[in-house]
Amino acid sequence: MAGSGSFASRSVPRHVARGVLSFGLLIAAFALLPAFGPVSLVLAPVGLLALRGCPMCWVLGLIETVSRGRLQRECVDGSCQLQRH
Repeated sequence: MAGSGSFASRSVPRHVARGVLSFGLLIAAFALLPAFGPVSLVLAPVGLLALRGCPMCWVLGLIETVSRGRLQRECVDGSCQLQRH
């Protein structure tokens, strides 16, 4: 991960490639069930590993990766707001 407490990746293409690989493996695991039986389910944990275990975290990471450098949180006197930079 790019930073502590962050789901972002180093670049958008890298993050999207990881997502395509992950979701492709998850879909293949179930789509190949009729042809290969339960053996095809071995692909599912690999897909989840590439997502770092959490599909929603991947989506949040995509949002963070895209917005990095454009939005920053600024806190003044205990009040925090998102500011465009």
